[in-house]
Amino acid sequence: MSVLTGSEFDSALLGGRCWLELATGEHVELPVHRWRGEARDGDEAMLGRCTGPTLDIGCGPGRMTAALTERGVVALGVDVSPTAVALTRRRGAVALRRNVFDPLPGEGRWRHVLLADGNIGIGGDPVALLRRVARLLGGDGSALVEVDPPGHGLRRDRVRVHRDVHGPGTWFTWAWLGTDAVAEVARHAALHLRWTGRHGHRWFAELVRS
Repeated sequence: MSVLTGSEFDSALLGGRCWLELATGEHVELPVHRWRGEARDGDEAMLGRCTGPTLDIGCGPGRMTAALTERGVVALGVDVSPTAVALTRRRGAVALRRNVFDPLPGEGRWRHVLLADGNIGIGGDPVALLRRVARLLGGDGSALVEVDPPGHGLRRDRVRVHRDVHGPGTWFTWAWLGTDAVAEVARHAALHLRWTGRHGHRWFAELVRS
């Protein structure tokens, strides 16, 4: 499993057009404007299900953490990037610079854990990540995960971030999880699929303990 240093996505967090280059040579533009903007209708598919203390893993510039905080929901953003943490705090939300696999506050007591914006790919191993999420959740908690559309399955690849003229960053491992593969991956993490939904081109799933 790759360990992110915190700098891989900094260029995207700071604005400008960014691309993800895959080892296959494919280039995918990153939705930087959505990350840096305010929470939108598509985000409501996840935010509306957060009824108690919520941990936002890979919070980025903090739009989800801040949106929950504004609603009066206790929320903590976690990211390995100091830039992400600073941007989240600038929005008036609480954030820690921490790797999700390191000790975190409230372990085993969170009502919800968010993995928005494709963060199910962190570390390149969704099963390992969801096992970690299961340990963070309370007994009646749920993981709210943004996933790819049906038909995409589970995919892993080496990737690096490009930003305009600044050239590529370092290689790290990432994963993509399609809606059709969520139930099987969750089963290996002792979770089960309770709900899937979509808003426009974005797809979401909710996972609970088996």
